[in-house]
Amino acid sequence: MKKTLLTLTTLALLASVAEARTWADIKSSGTIKIATEGAFPPFNLLKGKELTGFEVDLANALAKGMGLKVQWVTQPFENLLIGLNQDRYDFVIASHGITPERLRAVDFTNPHYCTGGAIVSRVGGPKTAADLKGKTVAVQVGTTYLQNVSKVPGVGSVKTFPKDTDAQAALMAGRVDSWVGDKFTGLDLVKAQKGKLVQGALLFNERIGMAVKKGNSSLLKELNSALAKAMQDGTYAKISGEYFGQDIRCR
Repeated sequence: MKKTLLTLTTLALLASVAEARTWADIKSSGTIKIATEGAFPPFNLLKGKELTGFEVDLANALAKGMGLKVQWVTQPFENLLIGLNQDRYDFVIASHGITPERLRAVDFTNPHYCTGGAIVSRVGGPKTAADLKGKTVAVQVGTTYLQNVSKVPGVGSVKTFPKDTDAQAALMAGRVDSWVGDKFTGLDLVKAQKGKLVQGALLFNERIGMAVKKGNSSLLKELNSALAKAMQDGTYAKISGEYFGQDIRCR
């Protein structure tokens, strides 16, 4: 999914202030601190005190493969990369799309899934970029969805919401014409609404990665190694199948 260029200059400056924990530091401590949003089903969702979702299960599996315990932290999406560059946690897994702008502020692992920004509307509503002309679209603030919807020629008003679930609720309540978000989230939304919503075209394709502090090459290497192993030994396919009924790795 997701999400944007916040104050990327600020993020880059923060990255140079302090040193992130290296792989050796993390391994020595026995615990890795991972941050996510906890409000982006089916990828990461806080239910009461329990974190669940595809990314949560995947990160837990990667940590287990690395011989580590996990300490989870939840933050609003727009705060996640800021906290990463302030060394509040070791890495972030929260459906961040890998963009050139973000790569100037943080480093990304190899993608842990591929997706796209989908248009979802009520039956009879907009299905394509051309259909969005003059229409009102709901998106989560600070996201690549917002960036891409804003570029659609002739699009009407774009309404932003602090959480993706808030943007979805606006569509279901009829306050907007369409919602644009992750295609897998959209499929779940359409299924849950039982014939009331339809998913249209993709506005763009996206590679999603885990973020580490800029320059933390030792952790980046270990995460890429753990992800590759999970993809090779069936762990990734099993988790992906449980949530999506398919393997959503990049092809």
